[in-house]
Amino acid sequence: MTYSLQSLKSNTGARRRKLRKGRGIAAGQGASCGFGMRGQKSRSGRPTRPGFEGGQMPLYRRVPKLKHFTLVNPKQFTVLNVSALNDLKEGSTVNLDSLVKQGIVTSPKHPLKVLGNGALKVKLTVQAAAFTSSARKKIESAGGTCEILD
Repeated sequence: MTYSLQSLKSNTGARRRKLRKGRGIAAGQGASCGFGMRGQKSRSGRPTRPGFEGGQMPLYRRVPKLKHFTLVNPKQFTVLNVSALNDLKEGSTVNLDSLVKQGIVTSPKHPLKVLGNGALKVKLTVQAAAFTSSARKKIESAGGTCEILD
């Protein structure tokens, strides 16, 4: 069977007639049109907006949003990559104070966190508040140790 644009029509039963509300008892939706007797839901312009809870603070404003909501007390660190430690003397102890004295760290506002970018060829004892797992592996594979400070 070939179809042309002028011969197209919807399947039988696919389109129902619109309910004519408020047109008498015989129409099936007479008088109050199926909205009940009184109250906010029976009035004209009836539906409240989605999420409206009668003036109560709605759920979508009470709950923090799922993506990217800000942390209340975020942890802040002075970060340093492992590759920056290669210039230091073999066997020395590295902490935030020693890094400031040598000029590797210039603004030590927060505790030190060591990141794992780059390679480390020197054996060091590193004292920091936090280490990434890759930084810990690289320091220990070079023969050094990682000490966590509180």
